[in-house]
Amino acid sequence: MIEILVALLLISVGFMNIAGLQTAAKKANYASLQRTTAAILGRDVAEKMRANPVALGGYITAAGGVGGGTLSQPGTTCTSASQCNPGQLAAYDMWLWEQAIDGANESRTINSAVTNTGGLVNPTACITGPSGGLAGVYVITLVWRGLNELNNVSSDTCGTGAGKYGTNEEFRRILQIRTYISP
Repeated sequence: MIEILVALLLISVGFMNIAGLQTAAKKANYASLQRTTAAILGRDVAEKMRANPVALGGYITAAGGVGGGTLSQPGTTCTSASQCNPGQLAAYDMWLWEQAIDGANESRTINSAVTNTGGLVNPTACITGPSGGLAGVYVITLVWRGLNELNNVSSDTCGTGAGKYGTNEEFRRILQIRTYISP
């Protein structure tokens, strides 16, 4: 009888360890998904900037960056190249990019409340580059909230000070893409 109880104890400890491994794997998979999403979104805006080199200055963000609905929908929706000028296209591109970062393209409705399910968790995105939209290195920075605490050693200030990433920015995740663009 004691042998059976010991065997059940060992089996239950084994199952608990398997459950812990499954939880750790799910967290790691989600962190990987967030980083992959950030990379795709960063490359997306870089290609939009390359496609509209005349209005590179329109892609540079204010110090606080974009994300969380900071941009309002522009009056001109550029559905074809003939409908808007390069400046209007840059404004429309930035609005669409912010919508993608916020996950507005994927949502669910529970009890009449619509929640975005795509994009990044608590996103902030910043684009810096030469003033006036000149040729040079442009830095696209995407920041989101991670699941675990880390020591943030990045000197980039995109998304800091808003309180979205913990009191010491310990949940802040950052991805930067540096690219040279010439008008």
